[in-house]
Parts: sequence; structure tokens; C-alpha cells
Amino acid sequence: MHPSSLNHPCFVCGRATTQWCARCQNAWYCSPEHSRDDWPNHRGACRPAPALGYSDMIATPPPAESEYISVTGILFLADEDRPRIISVKCRPPPHPSQSLCPLPLLQPYFDSAPESVVLTQGLNGEVLRFPLHVFYSPMALAKASPINRAIYHITSGAAPKPWYGSVVALKFNGSRRQGYSEAGSNDLPALSAYFLTYQCT
Repeated sequence: MHPSSLNHPCFVCGRATTQWCARCQNAWYCSPEHSRDDWPNHRGACRPAPALGYSDMIATPPPAESEYISVTGILFLADEDRPRIISVKCRPPPHPSQSLCPLPLLQPYFDSAPESVVLTQGLNGEVLRFPLHVFYSPMALAKASPINRAIYHITSGAAPKPWYGSVVALKFNGSRRQGYSEAGSNDLPALSAYFLTYQCT
């Protein structure tokens, strides 16, 4: 009896499944979406399995590297004095027909899963035509990591509360927030205004 005939827990949600990674046949997923979601974690261990001719239904393989898109974002590193422009890879939405926003891959900048806030207003309360998506580490805020020098610099040290840990800002391509466009230095005033009014909890 092949193990595909037995229920295994999905690597993402734990739900019982008989579907597995089509490439290595050694990781279990309840849906193609969960196979794609877990690819950044699974790719290091995923080695092609020999063709065994099983007809069981298997999960769709993860997207090819070429399917990812890249956008520019703004990185505020805690130990640097100035923010810098970076390229961020984004995983395409699982169902493009649903117009879901691509998922940015931010693991290089955070030790744990980041949280985020969407800025819809800039200086003097003006509505942002292209909202900003700001990612930060709640763990860094809680642990009072080193004060973010880049944010301290762009606010001239006038923010009422310090910001800790690294921060990444991306720019949506419109008010419907279905994708990202290129962020740049012209977005710094709106970000500075947010950091100046930020109140930590």
C-alpha cells in the first residue's frame, strides 16, 4: 500500500489529506494553494522523486521562480542612518481571477512573521492615491530592540515614541490594493508623517 492512500496532516494547516508534493512526493498538502504557500520553507528539502507511476491525485507543484514578481520597497534597518530602496519578491496570488494582492516575501528582513498597517493618509491628512503598506516586527517592539536609527533620522528625532526593529514599506498600485507599484524616496514624507504620529501600545 502506497502512503498516498493514507491520510497525512497538511504541512500548512494540519488537515488530513492524501495529496502530496508532485516533485518530491514527501510533503503533504490539502490544496495547491497550501503547496505554494509552504514552498519557501519546503524548497530546501524538495528533491525530485523517481517516477513511480502512481495515479493518485497529487498537489500542484509550486510556482516556478520566473512566476514571482519584484517591486521596489523602502527598508528602514535599525542599525542604519538612512532608509534604502530594495527589491522585494512577491508571490503571485493563488487565483489571479480573484484579484488578490501578491504576497511579499519578507523573511530576509524579519526574524518572525511581520505584522502590517496600511497608510491611507499622508501629510496634513491628505488621502494617498497609492496607499503604503508598512511591515514591522511586533517582537522587536515588545523586546525593545535597538531604536531604528533610519526612522529616527527621517523624523529628526521628533517622534513621541521610538520605533524598534526593521521596517519595510511597499506601495499599493491603487486604492483597491490589488497589487504593488514601485515605492521610492517621494514616499518618505508620508511615512515620516506616520512615524511622527505613531503611538506604541
